[in-house]
Amino acid sequence: MKIPDNTKIQSVELKVKDLKRSLNFYSHLMGFKIINQTDSSAELSANGKQPYILKLAEDKTAVYRHKSTTGLFHIAIRLPNRKELARVFLRLFKERVKFQGFSDHIVSEALYLADPDENGVELYADRPKDEWQYEMGQIAMDTLPLNLNVITDELDDRDVWNGIHPDTEIGHIHLNVSDLKKAQNFYSFILGMNVTNSSYNGAMFFSAGGYHHHIGTNIWSSRNGSPAPENTMGMISFTIKVPDAQYIQEIQNRAGEAGLVLKNFDGKQLLLEDFDDIKINVIL
Repeated sequence: MKIPDNTKIQSVELKVKDLKRSLNFYSHLMGFKIINQTDSSAELSANGKQPYILKLAEDKTAVYRHKSTTGLFHIAIRLPNRKELARVFLRLFKERVKFQGFSDHIVSEALYLADPDENGVELYADRPKDEWQYEMGQIAMDTLPLNLNVITDELDDRDVWNGIHPDTEIGHIHLNVSDLKKAQNFYSFILGMNVTNSSYNGAMFFSAGGYHHHIGTNIWSSRNGSPAPENTMGMISFTIKVPDAQYIQEIQNRAGEAGLVLKNFDGKQLLLEDFDDIKINVIL
């Protein structure tokens, strides 16, 4: 069996130091809607309905993560098209949010910034799949300068901000890992995703269904690194939706042989960790 083509990244759970501060960033500034909130946690989605795509859990004692540790490199939030990407960019620009970079990846156009806890955030829109290029059986990706005028030209004076587009979702997760071979062993051999690009120096990308990547991994700052301490701000876990119970059982069998199963599949959810102790929920 192969991993189902319609496998997707469904959600990310983050540990934050100040819930109010994080909600200001993700909800007020970026436009996600709060669907559940307590004194110490919140769930958000683009359309205001379940399932959530972001969960924020407050820990006021949490400390910033050291860049040499393994964990989240960035959450990649995918907008449905270039115009919606432009709307979010202009919203954040007008609110004086600082950007870290702007890139043309051939398959997509991306903007980079960080949330208040220094978690990387990529905002991007895919180019049409029939425009993607292939080299030696892999999807061609690069990091080229992005012409912001091409993005902002999509807008006119009539565009009004009313929140992020309801079809916005988590497009991929990019991770700092300690070793690319171990990452390949987990995300390709255990999860069953295909290696879509291995030509980047110090990085490797994986996907299901021919997508450019659902998982990115790199060792740029974390080569031979250790997992961050428990009280570190950042990603608690992320969730992959795999709509095939039999295939999830196969993942459990392979992960179990490697000692990576944290909680067995109960018909709805399987909890794993990769070789860097990054926690992954696999849900039906």
